[in-house]
Amino acid sequence: MSERTPVIEAAGLRIGYVLRNGKKKVVHSGLNLKLYAGEVTCLLGLNGAGKSTLLRTLGGFQQALSGEVLLQGKPLSAFSQAERSLAVGVVLTDRTHAGGITVYELVSLGRHPHTGFFGRLKKRDRDIITHSLQAAGISHKASGYVAELSDGERQKAMIAKALAQQCPIIILDEPTAFLDVTSRIGTMALLRRLAREQQKTILLSTHDIEAAIQMGDRLWLLEKERPLACGTPEDLILGGLFETFFHKDDIRFDPATGKLTATAPLTPIGLTGDPLTAHWAANALMRNGWRASSPDDTRIHVNCLGKRQIVITPPNRPPLCVNSIADLIATIETLNTKDDKRNHL
Repeated sequence: MSERTPVIEAAGLRIGYVLRNGKKKVVHSGLNLKLYAGEVTCLLGLNGAGKSTLLRTLGGFQQALSGEVLLQGKPLSAFSQAERSLAVGVVLTDRTHAGGITVYELVSLGRHPHTGFFGRLKKRDRDIITHSLQAAGISHKASGYVAELSDGERQKAMIAKALAQQCPIIILDEPTAFLDVTSRIGTMALLRRLAREQQKTILLSTHDIEAAIQMGDRLWLLEKERPLACGTPEDLILGGLFETFFHKDDIRFDPATGKLTATAPLTPIGLTGDPLTAHWAANALMRNGWRASSPDDTRIHVNCLGKRQIVITPPNRPPLCVNSIADLIATIETLNTKDDKRNHL
């Protein structure tokens, strides 16, 4: 496979702040990273890991303590503010307070790097604004006020503003932070579509691990005092990186489901049958302290014939048939309780 040219890259990057006394506060060091056109890269990490600091550094809002960020092969420090605004669009996590202007007027602000100080919009500018509104799926609200938008609609308007800049790179800090579940999925799907259709380079930070695994082409896992882990979600999971990054006390990442669980499942339960029913049966089993497994090394075997027909085969006993996930859990709990009593006799 031929090596692609990264749009943004850095090696040995050291990020942080210069304090008032002139001392440097290092947030992270030794960062090696690359971003590519047409991809969504999701930055994951616990609070305090330095995600926002890294985004601000890559966006040119603060200088790296050492190392160099290359933007389209050119040192980021060599870009003027005007040049940088033509290359990088930024959507911050803060709620916008531009409630007194219309959505169209908000999106038109994205043309300022192109229109100059007076900001006069020509036909081409208006066409780009209209296209940006359509691409972000918010054109039906163009004449409405920003204050009247839902959180999801407001986020789409901010993305449309970044699109109106016509910059090849969009950096977003927690773009789904204030959104409900459907808006979060819609926003991530929108960003993925924009990356594909317009060949944008999109980097976003998020705490939504499941959405990042599902929608991200690449993930960056950031944690203090550890190298930045980069790769496709599947390779990072299969390589065990997720388990080491997110394992905290009694919280663990389950590579079989792609979820964080509050307690580590202990007892394996054999699970086979209808994929949909088995998936949700596994979800319920995990919540109750069991781990779905192959039936070879398990005492109890569950065969999901359908959502209303689940067969439980205990050891040395005839099979039991239940017709719901709730009954499945109740039955396994009863079987385990009886076995515990028998073991203590």
